[in-house]
Amino acid sequence: MKKLILITLALINFNCFSQNTIIPQPSSIVAGQGAIYISQTLTYNGNNSKQLYNYLKAELKSRHNIELKKTGKDAKLAIEFGDDKTNEDYTLTITPNGIIINALGEKGAFYGVQSLLQLMRNDATKIASQTITDSPRFIWRSYMLDEARFFQGEEQVKMLLDAMAELKMNTFHWHLTDDQGWRVESKKYPLLTEIGGKRKDTQKGGYNSPNFWGKSHEGYYTQKQIKEIVAYAAVRHIKIVPEIEMPGHATAAIAAYPWLGSDGKEVEVATKFGKHYAIFNVTDPKVMAFLKNIVSEMITLFGTDIIHIGGDEVRFNQWEENPQIAKYKERKGYSSYMDIQIECTNEMSRFIADKGASMMGWNEILGKNLHADDKIAFSNPSQKIAPNVIVHFWKGDPKDMAAAAKDGYRIVNSFHEKTYLDYDYNQISLKDAYSYNPVPNGLAKEFEKNIIGAGCQMWSEWLPTAERMHEQTFPRIAAYAETGWTKPENKDYDSFLKRIISLSESWVKRGINVKTSEIK
Repeated sequence: MKKLILITLALINFNCFSQNTIIPQPSSIVAGQGAIYISQTLTYNGNNSKQLYNYLKAELKSRHNIELKKTGKDAKLAIEFGDDKTNEDYTLTITPNGIIINALGEKGAFYGVQSLLQLMRNDATKIASQTITDSPRFIWRSYMLDEARFFQGEEQVKMLLDAMAELKMNTFHWHLTDDQGWRVESKKYPLLTEIGGKRKDTQKGGYNSPNFWGKSHEGYYTQKQIKEIVAYAAVRHIKIVPEIEMPGHATAAIAAYPWLGSDGKEVEVATKFGKHYAIFNVTDPKVMAFLKNIVSEMITLFGTDIIHIGGDEVRFNQWEENPQIAKYKERKGYSSYMDIQIECTNEMSRFIADKGASMMGWNEILGKNLHADDKIAFSNPSQKIAPNVIVHFWKGDPKDMAAAAKDGYRIVNSFHEKTYLDYDYNQISLKDAYSYNPVPNGLAKEFEKNIIGAGCQMWSEWLPTAERMHEQTFPRIAAYAETGWTKPENKDYDSFLKRIISLSESWVKRGINVKTSEIK
């Protein structure tokens, strides 16, 4: 008799997991007995959250033609959550009598809803009884879209936000300014988009290619559009972190306002990709006032508590060749032009902190030379970056990342060899993406808390169409989502491959160009 009971329990457990279509993999799934059956109407009772109710109502209707209807205590779906604004944990309990989602805050409740919707993907009328207890590994789980190089538009951004929400990714890093374009309207500096939002042509075929598309490229988001997208993301509990590049990657801005530059010359918005020399003259108080005004405008526009200032690939040639900047360096007693960048970065960090936000930048802001191949003069700076910044690690020795974590810096790990979505699948396969561990080897347990998360980056220099952007993103975005959410002991690539099949099918139905050949 005991043996029969054990076999029965094993079968229940197998049935539960065989129906598991959830990505990212939850912390715990305990099988129950039986299943719940759902008709064309699902009754609802729970917290008075209009936002969550309206979201779920719309999703059930569009995906399964199921009506969500508020009712009393006998509802088949109950959602209860507390007032914790940051907690993302949830419990999802499914029995033949009903579905209950419990969470400490609305974020957790929303993620419980995502797991429920994923369980309904293949069959919305019958869901196996089970209890899911879940919490994320990292607090930062991001996807970055570069639109400075190729503008994609509001529809594509909302598609990505929907996919991110489904995968419990909570940060949309938006690369909106660079040498090749400025993509966000400024009321104070309108020429940034009137001039900086357009370029005459675009290089194709690789960094050394002499070939161009032979046509102009332009586009930007109005502030009205930004506000609509920010609101759309907020419903999905996604924070938008805009990136406003400084002091390098500044050609588009300098094309709009030449007095921002360091060599006194007028430039056009860059048509070629790769590293450019144009750099803001941050020793000029007028330029610093411009940067602060833009940052202040963007913090207000995006309603964000984090703003990314880039800080990468700064080439100091124009500073070296400008006598006034050279004298400034000498007067300050700086050992390196990197000191000028660090001074600018620290000043911006203090300014942003006074606005109630945190500054984030690529790991060049730590003062390391990551570009010895440029063969430009570089000496180690005499200053250090402020301790309150978030360091976005993308290049260099992982030991430097571990050292920064030990120094107390908050780190987002986006090491390019593991997370760059513009790299083809021969460079980063789906399995490679899945196996990525954001915590660097050898980092002591006590400092792991300073690795706050991971991000994948969709750089777009050589991806001019939405279809190409889709192909490079999907399905790898799901692997990065599970890396960011699921604890290593709960990850299993074979299980992931089984779970991603139905998800990729749903993406295709939504018009997303998926690299399905990777799912094997």
